[in-house]
Amino acid sequence: MATYVLMTKLSPDALQGSAGRRETGHGWKKKVEELCPGIRWVAHYALLGPYDFMDVYEAPDGETAFRVSLLSREWGAVSAESWPAMPYERFLAVADTVEKK
Repeated sequence: MATYVLMTKLSPDALQGSAGRRETGHGWKKKVEELCPGIRWVAHYALLGPYDFMDVYEAPDGETAFRVSLLSREWGAVSAESWPAMPYERFLAVADTVEKK
Protein backbone atom coordinates (compact mmCIF):
# COMPACT_ATOMS: atom_id res chain seq x y z
CA MET A 1 0.00 0.00 0.00
CA ALA A 2 1.07 3.57 -0.60
CA THR A 3 1.75 5.99 2.24
CA TYR A 4 0.06 9.41 2.37
CA VAL A 5 0.37 12.42 4.64
CA LEU A 6 -2.92 14.27 5.19
CA MET A 7 -2.50 17.93 6.14
CA THR A 8 -5.67 19.61 7.41
CA LYS A 9 -6.63 23.09 8.51
CA LEU A 10 -9.98 23.31 10.25
CA SER A 11 -12.49 26.13 10.10
CA PRO A 12 -12.59 28.36 13.21
CA ASP A 13 -16.02 26.90 14.08
CA ALA A 14 -14.63 23.37 14.01
CA LEU A 15 -11.95 24.33 16.55
CA GLN A 16 -14.39 25.51 19.22
CA GLY A 17 -14.48 23.38 22.37
CA SER A 18 -12.58 20.17 23.01
CA ALA A 19 -15.77 18.08 23.41
CA GLY A 20 -16.97 19.17 19.97
CA ARG A 21 -13.56 18.55 18.42
CA ARG A 22 -13.42 15.09 19.93
CA GLU A 23 -16.93 14.22 18.70
CA THR A 24 -16.23 15.57 15.21
CA GLY A 25 -12.90 13.75 15.03
CA HIS A 26 -14.43 10.42 16.01
CA GLY A 27 -17.29 10.91 13.53
CA TRP A 28 -14.87 11.79 10.73
CA LYS A 29 -12.64 8.79 11.43
CA LYS A 30 -15.63 6.42 11.52
CA LYS A 31 -16.91 7.77 8.18
CA VAL A 32 -13.45 7.49 6.58
CA GLU A 33 -13.10 3.88 7.74
CA GLU A 34 -16.61 3.12 6.43
CA LEU A 35 -16.11 4.67 2.99
CA CYS A 36 -12.40 3.94 2.58
CA PRO A 37 -11.87 0.27 3.35
CA GLY A 38 -8.27 -0.79 3.55
CA ILE A 39 -7.04 2.42 5.22
CA ARG A 40 -4.39 1.87 7.87
CA TRP A 41 -3.68 4.76 10.23
CA VAL A 42 0.01 5.19 11.06
CA ALA A 43 0.04 8.44 13.09
CA HIS A 44 -2.07 11.48 14.06
CA TYR A 45 -0.55 14.76 15.24
CA ALA A 46 -1.87 18.17 16.29
CA LEU A 47 0.40 20.91 14.92
CA LEU A 48 1.51 24.46 15.51
CA GLY A 49 1.80 26.36 12.23
CA PRO A 50 -0.25 26.74 9.06
CA TYR A 51 -1.97 23.35 9.48
CA ASP A 52 -3.92 22.10 12.51
CA PHE A 53 -3.43 18.34 12.06
CA MET A 54 -1.23 15.85 10.23
CA ASP A 55 -2.25 12.24 9.69
CA VAL A 56 -0.04 9.58 8.18
CA TYR A 57 -1.95 6.69 6.63
CA GLU A 58 -1.64 3.91 4.12
CA ALA A 59 -4.20 3.49 1.36
CA PRO A 60 -4.61 0.88 -1.35
CA ASP A 61 -4.75 3.48 -4.16
CA GLY A 62 -4.92 7.16 -5.07
CA GLU A 63 -8.70 7.16 -5.37
CA THR A 64 -8.97 6.18 -1.71
CA ALA A 65 -6.60 9.03 -0.79
CA PHE A 66 -8.87 11.43 -2.69
CA ARG A 67 -11.82 10.17 -0.67
CA VAL A 68 -9.97 10.78 2.61
CA SER A 69 -9.29 14.41 1.61
CA LEU A 70 -12.84 14.96 0.39
CA LEU A 71 -14.30 13.55 3.61
CA SER A 72 -12.03 15.84 5.61
CA ARG A 73 -13.51 18.84 3.78
CA GLU A 74 -17.03 17.53 4.40
CA TRP A 75 -16.26 17.30 8.15
CA GLY A 76 -15.03 20.85 8.71
CA ALA A 77 -11.59 21.22 7.13
CA VAL A 78 -11.14 24.38 5.08
CA SER A 79 -8.06 22.77 3.59
CA ALA A 80 -7.21 19.08 3.23
CA GLU A 81 -4.24 17.85 1.24
CA SER A 82 -3.10 14.25 0.89
CA TRP A 83 0.53 14.02 -0.14
CA PRO A 84 2.12 10.77 -1.34
CA ALA A 85 5.18 9.86 0.72
CA MET A 86 7.84 7.17 0.66
CA PRO A 87 10.49 6.03 3.11
CA TYR A 88 13.84 7.72 2.55
CA GLU A 89 15.66 4.48 1.75
CA ARG A 90 13.08 3.71 -0.95
CA PHE A 91 13.53 7.23 -2.33
CA LEU A 92 17.28 6.63 -2.59
CA ALA A 93 16.66 3.37 -4.45
CA VAL A 94 14.36 5.17 -6.91
CA ALA A 95 16.90 7.98 -7.32
CA ASP A 96 19.57 5.40 -8.18
CA THR A 97 17.48 4.30 -11.18
CA VAL A 98 17.49 7.76 -12.78
CA GLU A 99 21.05 8.98 -12.14
CA LYS A 100 23.27 9.58 -15.13
CA LYS A 101 25.98 6.93 -15.53
